[in-house]
Amino acid sequence: MEISLTVNGTEHTTEVPDNSLLVEIIRERLNLTGTHVGCDTSQCGACTIHMNGRSVKSCTVLAGQADGADITTIEGIGTVDALHPMQEAFRENHALQCGFCTPGMIMSAIDLVETGKPLDERSVREGLEGNLCRCTGYHNIVKAVLDAQDKM
Repeated sequence: MEISLTVNGTEHTTEVPDNSLLVEIIRERLNLTGTHVGCDTSQCGACTIHMNGRSVKSCTVLAGQADGADITTIEGIGTVDALHPMQEAFRENHALQCGFCTPGMIMSAIDLVETGKPLDERSVREGLEGNLCRCTGYHNIVKAVLDAQDKM
């Protein structure tokens, strides 16, 4: 099947097998490897991207379901010289260690803040429930999200 989608502002049209996952297209066809595959069961959140403005786990989306979609990956939210406020908050608050979960965590956190609801420690922890980090105790991640909330 042929699909067309816009990824980080660039339009792409590609042939994909019917059973292709969106994460495979992002990583293998478009070479955007910041979107990670951590579990293949949609439990860890390492593959989280924004699809039409909302965070989704790209390992749960068939590529055909993304036909016509507007996709944003971690590569599309900031640059080395101008980090996204959430990226900056993660850096400033030491909210990462190995970095494997970080792209998905940041993409989920951005969506959480963009809902516009005031956040506190409990609501951030609940909002990031579907994103697992095996290195940290989440304390600094929560601090980073709350810090970025004020800057976004």
